[in-house]
Amino acid sequence: MAMAATAKSTTRKSAPTRSSTTRSSGVATTRRERAEHGFVASPDLAQSMQRVHVDLVELHLQGKQAHWNVVGKNFRDLHLQLDEIVESAREFSDVVAERLRALHATPDGRSATVAKSTSLPEYPNGEVDTAETVDLITERLEAVVATMREVHDQVDEEDPTSADILHEIIATLEQYAWMVGAENRTPAAKR
Repeated sequence: MAMAATAKSTTRKSAPTRSSTTRSSGVATTRRERAEHGFVASPDLAQSMQRVHVDLVELHLQGKQAHWNVVGKNFRDLHLQLDEIVESAREFSDVVAERLRALHATPDGRSATVAKSTSLPEYPNGEVDTAETVDLITERLEAVVATMREVHDQVDEEDPTSADILHEIIATLEQYAWMVGAENRTPAAKR
């Protein structure tokens, strides 16, 4: 008990370096406290990572909507593949959100924020044929990747560690887009 009291009394408190400010997307910065002295994201970096975050949250939601409502030929394989995409999108949104927290910013994954700021088009309601689902999901995977590629250079310039996270996500989502999109492809003509 005495050690805990001693540790408390010797903990150095640093002055806040930033006040909490909310941006239009809902992403906000935090102040450093106690022993925190790490890298702090600029508002532009936080905003770029927030854009990626909301697109990944929306991909997760739309992927689940597709999973529940897909019908037609090759249903089972696509149904299961959609769950893989959903799980990856959920995990990636968590990685991006936790990176934002590590950079002293607060991610905003609230439904109103996601709906207002995602770059993904709305997913249709009701049953959707497998061939159409393939095209819709491929389009959404490519939209999330496009957001990441759009913010990449600015992110990399300020924080190569966050850019490395984007690289990993881009590689996985592009692979999913290729694999899902191949469902509706026809072989190229032989020469």
